[in-house]
Amino acid sequence: MEQLVSIITPSYNCSDFIEETINSIINQTYTNWELIITDDCSTDSTVSKIQKYAQKDSRIKLSQLKSNYGAGIARNNSIKDAAGRYIAFCDSDDQWTPDKLEKQIKFMQENDLALSYSSYKVIGEDGTDQREVMAPQRVTYRTMLRNNYIGCLTAVYDTLKLGKVYMPEIRKRQDWALWLSILKKTPYALGIQENLAIYRDRSTSISSNKIDLIKYNWNIYRQVEGFSRIKASFYIIQFLFYYLKKKL
Repeated sequence: MEQLVSIITPSYNCSDFIEETINSIINQTYTNWELIITDDCSTDSTVSKIQKYAQKDSRIKLSQLKSNYGAGIARNNSIKDAAGRYIAFCDSDDQWTPDKLEKQIKFMQENDLALSYSSYKVIGEDGTDQREVMAPQRVTYRTMLRNNYIGCLTAVYDTLKLGKVYMPEIRKRQDWALWLSILKKTPYALGIQENLAIYRDRSTSISSNKIDLIKYNWNIYRQVEGFSRIKASFYIIQFLFYYLKKKL
């Protein structure tokens, strides 16, 4: 019997992409899911497009925030309402391959995992192919401190093993902070090397600005993990080392 999967989607002014996202979930070969979208006070036609889908499919549920709070709080609002054993994440401009849930839930059950993730493809804002991001086979809390190796659109965690785990209420890198929190509760997470999702790299993405990325990493080390300045500096140096090594 398929376990219910709760798919967590924050939305904000994504009317150009939200239909592709929802369609990729509707087309899943694994059918026991609920899509919980929390709209973060969109000012375009995002909400009306979501409502059309929700009226046709009872598995799609929409919640609306009264102010713009950021993706982390929007995701937490959806997690709060989630009824599924598994919590999965898909942002409102990303997509899944049709067999994503089927393969990943089977992978988690066969390996008795609390957290899993996969490789994914990156496309541009216009939909053109850019590159692939290969998932590491295994991550631990220690290795994840170097950088975020888990694409949010690929992650799934098991509430039966972990309970509901929420993101910290920060504007950026809150997904990385969530994986660190989970990896304090479980010794490791495993990744599927196959591309099971499609990430849309938009001009507003923090990954396009490495200076900002360093700043947000520093905030995770200091504010969320509570590291001293010396320890935080050590991990910033590690991040830069592994980033440059990857580029070279």
